Amino acid sequence: MEEIINSLNGLIWSNALILLCLGAGIYFSFVTKFVQVRYFGDMVKLLFKGKSSEQGVSSFQAFALALSGRIGTGNIAGVATAIAMGGPGSVFWMWAIAFLGSASAYIEATLGQIYKEVKDGQYRGGPAFYIEKGLGIKWYASLFAVVTILSMAVLLPGVQSNSIALSMKSAFQVPVEVTGGVVIVFLAMIIFGGVKRIGKVAEFVVPFMALGYILLAQIIMILNYEKIPEVISLIVTSAFNLEAAYSGVFGLAISWGIKRGIYSNEAGQGTAPHAAAAAEVSHPAKQGLVQAFSVYIDTLFVCTATAFMILFTGQYNVVNPEGGFIVENIPGVSIGPEFTQMAISTHFPSIGAGFVAFALMFFAFTTIMAYYYIAETNLSFLQKSGTRKWSVYLLRFLILGATFYGSSRTAELAWTLGDIGVGLMAWLNVIAILLLRKPALKALKDYQAQKKAGKDPVYDYKDI
Repeated sequence: MEEIINSLNGLIWSNALILLCLGAGIYFSFVTKFVQVRYFGDMVKLLFKGKSSEQGVSSFQAFALALSGRIGTGNIAGVATAIAMGGPGSVFWMWAIAFLGSASAYIEATLGQIYKEVKDGQYRGGPAFYIEKGLGIKWYASLFAVVTILSMAVLLPGVQSNSIALSMKSAFQVPVEVTGGVVIVFLAMIIFGGVKRIGKVAEFVVPFMALGYILLAQIIMILNYEKIPEVISLIVTSAFNLEAAYSGVFGLAISWGIKRGIYSNEAGQGTAPHAAAAAEVSHPAKQGLVQAFSVYIDTLFVCTATAFMILFTGQYNVVNPEGGFIVENIPGVSIGPEFTQMAISTHFPSIGAGFVAFALMFFAFTTIMAYYYIAETNLSFLQKSGTRKWSVYLLRFLILGATFYGSSRTAELAWTLGDIGVGLMAWLNVIAILLLRKPALKALKDYQAQKKAGKDPVYDYKDI
């Protein structure tokens, strides 16, 4: 079974998907005239504008909900895995896909806003909605919805719970089953409270956890300020095969950097449009810009913080694709959050493992919350006449079961299943947003025109 799963993962994550994601990011960057740079100031300002309504959440709550999905295991264990499998150069390719992917994030989030609708008394939207309404291809929309429910409720929760369980076991010797049980109890308390409760929890927890983690990383960077040029040079040279020691993993640096970058920031994957559609905003481009900014927060801040902590302290191994290790600084340590735990412990021996364990718990837990919301939205899409209560309860118990099961599985299997889920969604969504780019570009043009006229942009949805 594991051989079948690995073969399927290799097929989905072929060079074709990597080129598709990179190509889409480059294309959207140019056709929007690098919206991710030109409107950086607007991205920050729009975060705190707008209020929630009976149907929708505030712009900041939607940002926090999307960021809770983006910031997760990928920011700690995922970065460590990228460095282990592709060397330090993989960090550069994570940066590249984040910068380019933020343009893709603008497109998909804006489409989520344009084609949202009110279902079950609240705004619902996402790729399935804009594929059906914008492209008029019902089977394609239904396929995305089914794949997303499978990914969010079955394949991906295990990655998050597995990392929580392993980090808690490493830091405090807590049995993985106990950690899994505690996680699903708290998860049940939140998801049974509905979307509003998920949004409120994300609004409070996400900024707290991200700022705390980045603050500790900044302290370690200050303590190692003299190494910053050396680390940046190592990342760049090994990214372009100029560092002889890492020549054997040059292709893997690109592959793992982009794979883990997409897994972490989710740009183009099709998850963030669900949260974007839930926002109460006057113009779809506003939420598109907010979601583009969330990619920066995820990768350029949180992932970079993890990478620098690991590379500053030398607490990493790099696997040789031909067997053995290219770099083995910490013998006997497996790929995962241990790299980050040991990096922090180098400077803060008494709190390193525990801090990462708790950070990972918050990061991964809020990600599972976001997974549930996305799965429920796609369930709502499939049930046109209104979401049936029994199916919602079934979905809740399914994601709770997958979360508990994943906590005790091997990390390698959990990550492979997660990659399959991410890859399937990315294939379907990136093709869709390339085909459906015109409404999002039209919204950006309208936003620009109204801003130039000195107005607070308001969109006429009748145009669509």
